[in-house]
Amino acid sequence: MDLQLTGKTALVLAASKGLGKACALALAAEGADVIIGAREQTNLDAAAKHIAALGKGRVRAIRVDVTDAASVAAMIDTAAAEFGKIDILVNNAGGPPFGKFESFDDAAWQSAFELTLLSTVRFSRLVVPHMRPTGSGRIINITSLSTKTYLPGSVLSTSLRLGVVGMAKMLANELGPDNITVNNVAPGSILTDRLRHSMTSTAPGAPSFEEQLAEHAKGIPLGRIGKPEELAALVAFLASPLAGYITGATIPVDGGAIKATV
Repeated sequence: MDLQLTGKTALVLAASKGLGKACALALAAEGADVIIGAREQTNLDAAAKHIAALGKGRVRAIRVDVTDAASVAAMIDTAAAEFGKIDILVNNAGGPPFGKFESFDDAAWQSAFELTLLSTVRFSRLVVPHMRPTGSGRIINITSLSTKTYLPGSVLSTSLRLGVVGMAKMLANELGPDNITVNNVAPGSILTDRLRHSMTSTAPGAPSFEEQLAEHAKGIPLGRIGKPEELAALVAFLASPLAGYITGATIPVDGGAIKATV
C-alpha cells in the first residue's frame, strides 16, 4: 500500500532509538523527508545515517532538549527553513520514572510535567502555524497504555499523559477546519531499551530477562511482546492522507492487553 507520504516533511522526537527511531524509519521508508531530534548527538547522528540508508527521503538530525523552550523553537525554525514546511509532527519523549505516589516531590512532578505534557504543548503550538498554509497536517502523540488501563507505579506518566490525551481531543476539534488531525498512539509492552532496563536485575537468583519477558507475555492475548516497527506502522498510517478521517482518537498497540470493552 502506498501511504502517499512522498514529499511530506515529518518531525520526529526522541528518534535516536526506540519507538521514535522506528517511527522515523517507517516514515522515511514511505518517502517522507524526516527531521529527527534527541538530546545526545552521537546516537542521533548514527540514527540519521541508518534511516538515510533505508529510507527514500532526506534525513536531518537536530539536537534538541524537549524540556527547553529555546531549544524547541530553534529546532522548529531550522526544520522549517531547510525544508520549507512541516507536515507531520510525532511528539515523543522518554517517560517519567515509576514509583509510588508518596515517593515523588514537587520537583519530580515538575520535571515529569515539562518532559511529558509541556513538551507536547510547545511542539504542537509552534508547528501548527507551519501546517496551516499547506491545507493539512498530522500531529501524532506517543503516549502510554496507562491512559487506557491501570499500570502500577505509573502515577506520573498516567496523570500527565492523560493531559496529553485531553489536549489532543481539544486540538482535534479546533484544528479540524484546517484539515489538521490530532491523534494519540498508546503503546503497550514494546521491546525497547526502556522495557529492557525495567526488567534488568542483578539480584541473586533473579529471573533472567528472557524469563521475565515470557512471564510478562502471559498476560497478553497475542502471547508476546510487541516490536517497535509494529507501532511505527500505525504512526505512518496516521501520518498519511489515507487516515484523513481519523482524529481525536487514542489507539492502543498492545497485543490485546487492555480488557475493557470501551
